[in-house]
Amino acid sequence: MSDHTKDIDETTGVETTGHEWDGIKELNNPLPRWWLYIWYGTIAFSIAYMIAMPALPALPGLGTNTRGVLGASDRVAVAEQVDKMRADRMAAGTALLSASLEEIETDRSLQQFAMAAGESAFGDNCATCHGAGGRGAIGYPTLADDVWLWDGTLDGIEYTIRHGIRHEEDPETRFSQMPAFGRDGLLTRAQIDDVVNHVLTLSGREAESEEAAGRGADIFAAQCALCHGPNGTGDRTQGAPNLTDQTWLFGSEYRDIYNTVYNARNAHMPAWGERLDDATIKSLAVYVHSLGGGE
Repeated sequence: MSDHTKDIDETTGVETTGHEWDGIKELNNPLPRWWLYIWYGTIAFSIAYMIAMPALPALPGLGTNTRGVLGASDRVAVAEQVDKMRADRMAAGTALLSASLEEIETDRSLQQFAMAAGESAFGDNCATCHGAGGRGAIGYPTLADDVWLWDGTLDGIEYTIRHGIRHEEDPETRFSQMPAFGRDGLLTRAQIDDVVNHVLTLSGREAESEEAAGRGADIFAAQCALCHGPNGTGDRTQGAPNLTDQTWLFGSEYRDIYNTVYNARNAHMPAWGERLDDATIKSLAVYVHSLGGGE
């Protein structure tokens, strides 16, 4: 038999593992007992938990997750929480339906529920056009300012959401129609150029030709003032924009305004009353009203 001699470290008197790196030997110290006891305890706990509670993932050969001797189920627990959440929402939705829009804004709990539901519904249905937070885009009104084509009150916003704008299938939709002055031959290109120059001056901008702007004032009075007003301040009862401010839905450059006069801009908005329930529409009205542009 070969004689195996243990390698003992001279400094500590502890046996080494036989591993050595650059003259440094690895000591074969045992693990601390407290650490071992904790480790053994975790093993025992995991076995007891697996027996009592559902084993996730399932044990091999046992199919789906095992229910455990206590009969507990994470799926059942989640389903119960979802049912409770739906019941809470139904109760809040019922209270929302029975309250007026003004009452919702003055009742903190109803307002919080409406704001949360409205923000969610806005993201799902409205943000595609109006942008996150109602910031708007070319051809899609900004909902976070104080400029409204129609009605910025709570009731007015709800009406617009419910019935839409120029929605052909809703008889109560908000409706107005701007003539296509150039496409339909109502004005010549030269006359449209004159009108555009006049419209530029209405918002304090410099016309490309003062002479053209002067001629355009007469054409504006005859063709445009009926909807936009003699001074171009607009008429929200028929969705006619105010032309004297610096807010332009389809662009403020000369070519943008020219295209608007020539071809007309008659955008559409869906009638959400056909797609969303009353509680969601009320929530949307409260949320939009809160964005900063509500009256």
